[in-house]
Amino acid sequence: MNKKLKIGIVIFLIVFIGGFFVYDQFYYHAEKTATDLLDGTEDVKVSKTSNGLFLDGYGNDTAIIFYPGAKVEYTSYLPLFTDLASKGIDCYLVKMPFNLAFFGIGSADSIIENSNYQHYFMAGHSLGGAMASNYVNGTDKNITGLIYLSSHSSVGVNVPVLSIRGTNDGVINLESYHEARSNFMNNFTEVLINGGNHANFGYYGNQSGDGIANITAESQQDQSVEAILNFIDYYT
Repeated sequence: MNKKLKIGIVIFLIVFIGGFFVYDQFYYHAEKTATDLLDGTEDVKVSKTSNGLFLDGYGNDTAIIFYPGAKVEYTSYLPLFTDLASKGIDCYLVKMPFNLAFFGIGSADSIIENSNYQHYFMAGHSLGGAMASNYVNGTDKNITGLIYLSSHSSVGVNVPVLSIRGTNDGVINLESYHEARSNFMNNFTEVLINGGNHANFGYYGNQSGDGIANITAESQQDQSVEAILNFIDYYT
């Protein structure tokens, strides 16, 4: 390898790594409504795990393992999942490398291997849901069901699926969403939240390209919690 080529490779690597580092610094930060719940509530204990947070309510039979959306701080989803934990469904919020679930598809393995629930449900928002699908598709772990928050699958899944999305979502590609229905080999349940958008499943502010919600984030999340509890109750 000649000297000029070596120098060119070094420069390329420096630019690439530097560019990725800069890119990684720009993400959607959790708002105070979410971070106020880092210490838990009277009903839900929040503790750190090796790859995120564990939300421990009174339930001990069923757990949700949640993969966050792309470039979204994982703590943004604390209100929704604290509510679920307070109603008997323990929840794991996974902190993804570089805030991208693509780099942490197998994160659920260590959670399942170090806990003892009868039922595990995978869940994810946007990119997180797609990567949760990849996990379900490739794992030998016993997953009871899959929950999408404004997401869809590019791979086949053979477990029951709950899909929740807002009618004012401006981020999700509806053509791809509807085409993906053929990937669901088992029962599929869709819940449309009238006036909901893409970002209001969490508390991280407005998302680029999203539609304007006609309802509050609290309302969107309350409806999501009700749909998730009904789905879990049916399949457990």
